[in-house]
Amino acid sequence: MFGNLFEFFIGLAIIFFWITAIMIWFRCIMDLFGRDDLSGGMKAVWALVLILIPWFGALIYLIARPKVTASDVQGMVRAEAAMKAASGVSTADELKKLADLKTAGVITDAQYEALKAKLVA
Repeated sequence: MFGNLFEFFIGLAIIFFWITAIMIWFRCIMDLFGRDDLSGGMKAVWALVLILIPWFGALIYLIARPKVTASDVQGMVRAEAAMKAASGVSTADELKKLADLKTAGVITDAQYEALKAKLVA
């Protein structure tokens, strides 16, 4: 009885490690083609390495990849700018926009009061 249970857990562990390895390999492929700092030729070389020797190639790619690439810096700058833009909108600005919408006839008085109550609360 315990032999079958042991084999079952060994099988689960093997499946877990294979799925993890495949996910790492796919992530390396996706990262490779999403990078802007590599030329087309270098992407082709890395793609061949990842296809011909997948697990060892993925390990080499993860070690050789810089910690921060130009694409990563662009993404961080965009995220920071988005946070600054979102935090720059105050409740007073939102109330003014609602009043302008009400004046323009885009929203009704009831909608204005409901949206105003959500903003103030």
